[in-house]
Amino acid sequence: MTNGSAGVDDYIRQFPEDVRAVLEDVRRTIHKALPDAGETISYQIPTITLGGTRVVHFAGWKKHVSLYPVPDGDEAFQQEIAPYRAGKGTVRFPLDQPVPHHTIERLVTLLADRSRT
Repeated sequence: MTNGSAGVDDYIRQFPEDVRAVLEDVRRTIHKALPDAGETISYQIPTITLGGTRVVHFAGWKKHVSLYPVPDGDEAFQQEIAPYRAGKGTVRFPLDQPVPHHTIERLVTLLADRSRT
């Protein structure tokens, strides 16, 4: 496991500009929701941590950006993430659509709350 933002910066830098821009936007959104979070590379992708505990992973792809895992949540949250679901533990945000900041903030907040218990 590589620690620190440098590894995440290197990961993001390897992508074409359109993917890079969305990855940076997702990264900022996560840190807005979790201002005390750290960063590392785990499973060869950027990972956001709280107190050394992995909270959420994000990854860039050719046509989308993904976040892993997907927490359980109430019915309203499940409906909110439904258009982005790509399996039980994955959400995908297409590069050709605006980043759903509120959805990402809710997702990472739920994951952070779960990691604190």
